[in-house]
Amino acid sequence: MLHTPILYSFRRCPYCMRAHMALKYAGLKVILRDVELSDLPAEALAVSAHATVPSLVISENYFMDESWDIVKWATQKNDPENWLGAGNEYLHDAEMLVETNDFSFKIDLDHYKYADRHPEFSMEHYRNEGEVFLLELEERLTASTYLSADCITISDMAIFPFIRQFAHVDKTWFDASPYPKLQRWLQYWLESELFSSIMINVPVWSEGDEAVVF
Repeated sequence: MLHTPILYSFRRCPYCMRAHMALKYAGLKVILRDVELSDLPAEALAVSAHATVPSLVISENYFMDESWDIVKWATQKNDPENWLGAGNEYLHDAEMLVETNDFSFKIDLDHYKYADRHPEFSMEHYRNEGEVFLLELEERLTASTYLSADCITISDMAIFPFIRQFAHVDKTWFDASPYPKLQRWLQYWLESELFSSIMINVPVWSEGDEAVVF
């Protein structure tokens, strides 16, 4: 039986970022194994049905390989600032946002970021497709201070890494885009202690390396 869960991760992956942030927020220690997506070790492949990261190994027979599942597991273990809300009310709203983010928006984001790999349409076309979600978020931030309420909720942390990645494809464009509330929201998270705490450099893991407790 494992005493400390093991997290297989790739630091620049937005899915991994939100898993890191949730674990850090919940105060849960893990052994961090940073890996290369192009060369996943057998240990990581053994616990990932999708051959990707993040993967969290909690015990010999209990593991998960979906970042959103890791986020929910961590925050349900410990939620010091009530990000889930009374009766999980904020979680219910987050589920809908995450579904849009992880499927349609993530496709648009990947096409936009790697437009040269998808020559069927222009980079601007893919950005325009992604803007549908940006507009939804801007409208939410007009109605409330954060994505689901006037306080930070699980929605904000779950979506932030993906908006960060979208914004940095062309930061000049994003800074001039008609989404001032989303820009301020993003800047808040970029400057947050929680985000800073996960942006650590660790060597790529190889079997036999000393454990890095995160």
